[in-house]
Amino acid sequence: MPDRRSVDDLSIDELERILAVKKRTERAKRMRRLAARGRVLPVDPLKESSAPEASAPLPASADWGSSPYRSIEVEEQEQKEPRPRKSLAWRWMFNQVLLLTEALVVLAMIYVIAEFFLLRNEINEDVITIQATLTPTAPRPLINAVVLPSGHRPPDSSGNAAPLDPMEEIPAHLRGLVQPVTPLPIPTPGPNQPTRLVVRAISVDAPIVQGDTWEQLKKGVGHHIETANPGQRGNMVLSAHNDIYGEIFRNLDKLKPGDEIVVYSGVTSFRYIISQTRIVEPTEVSVMYPTSDPTITLISCYPYLVDNKRIVVSAELQP
Repeated sequence: MPDRRSVDDLSIDELERILAVKKRTERAKRMRRLAARGRVLPVDPLKESSAPEASAPLPASADWGSSPYRSIEVEEQEQKEPRPRKSLAWRWMFNQVLLLTEALVVLAMIYVIAEFFLLRNEINEDVITIQATLTPTAPRPLINAVVLPSGHRPPDSSGNAAPLDPMEEIPAHLRGLVQPVTPLPIPTPGPNQPTRLVVRAISVDAPIVQGDTWEQLKKGVGHHIETANPGQRGNMVLSAHNDIYGEIFRNLDKLKPGDEIVVYSGVTSFRYIISQTRIVEPTEVSVMYPTSDPTITLISCYPYLVDNKRIVVSAELQP
């Protein structure tokens, strides 16, 4: 006789048993349905003892995906959720196109920058070439001397200076280039020309005369004509003897870089600082060439009483 009690009259154990029966019934239906499709072995889940043994052979068409031990819920979920269709990866293609575009932009920028630098170098080279054609060449030095000034012969046994032939100071292979020169009178110093030389490091305080020939160097320090005046841009060349006529430049070789030279033009003084000292041949007239900055060059014979070389002291004007 069927039980006609309402759900409210049933106990919890009875409700659980009814629910278990319904679950087994539904599971049996699903199992039969899957067995009809060949997904699982034909097993009656209502019989607890009807479960297949572990050693029972599986059919040839069976695999682990269709094993009876697989969860029924998983099988139903696979049936309800069909696999999505493979579509074209539009987003991936878009990203690839975007990456290619960025690479092309970077390459274009590198090309533009390279072209800019190449064009700039070409323009600079063209400007340098044009400036070279427009810039006047360096003026030819106004130094006509073949040998450096202050050359002389030592005194004879009587104490007087031996007669001097200027041609003897000139090397034999250069004498043909020099014409005898008639001595000129000592010019009067102009308003901007040097008048006095002071070198405290070697106790020199001597007058400066215009010209540096034999007669002029008897009177003091000679200013080579056509060289710069004190304070002017260019090379002011001064020379004097080292062992006769006062031995004004006797200790020129004791000067060192950093020592001070003061040149007066009237009452105005100009301060020079020594930069270097050199020993050169008497024919090294390039030391008298003009310079782009205000400089002074002191020249005398060297060594003492031998006088086959020249000592050259260079200094620069200080503000």
